[in-house]
Amino acid sequence: MSADTAHMTDYKFKLSNNRLGLWLFILSDSFVFGGLLVTRYYLLGGHRPELDQMLGLIVTSVLLVSSFFMNRAETAIAHGDRQNFIVSTAITMILGIGFLVGVIGFEWRTAPFGPSDGAAGSVFYMMTGMHAFHVLTGVLFLFVVLRNGLRGRYSAERHWAVEACANYWHFVDVVWIFFYPALYLLGTPAG
Repeated sequence: MSADTAHMTDYKFKLSNNRLGLWLFILSDSFVFGGLLVTRYYLLGGHRPELDQMLGLIVTSVLLVSSFFMNRAETAIAHGDRQNFIVSTAITMILGIGFLVGVIGFEWRTAPFGPSDGAAGSVFYMMTGMHAFHVLTGVLFLFVVLRNGLRGRYSAERHWAVEACANYWHFVDVVWIFFYPALYLLGTPAG
């Protein structure tokens, strides 16, 4: 066995372990978000916080569009298209920041209640706060991936960090797909 073959076998083994580790992390993290959803329905039942529907729709749209660009970035690097990868990663990061500004900068400031104002306040701030923390983590991950991409550290054959970042980002987006209706759409407004 040549040194190159041994190195590639070792790389594939590590890649397999990394993928398993990431999926186990995502699975364990999904229990946190699942617990928050259960808490929301336990505490609020058929009611929901009275929130700005248009703002909720806008931040949800921003996050969904960011997922498109994340997928585009991952596909681009897998095909060796470094320029499209860099542009799409940067757009994803900007949209993630836009989501955070919408939720934390606007929704938190305009919500008709605070974190300690009963069950609706507690549920809303806990769910959006935990999700915002994960989006912020994703934005930081995107920054590192973008920086490394600008330095030419990824190729069509080796781009595990991009794959991991994309999987994490899509996970955070899927979580919001469950949180959005639970907070903004389902039930009658409480208040």
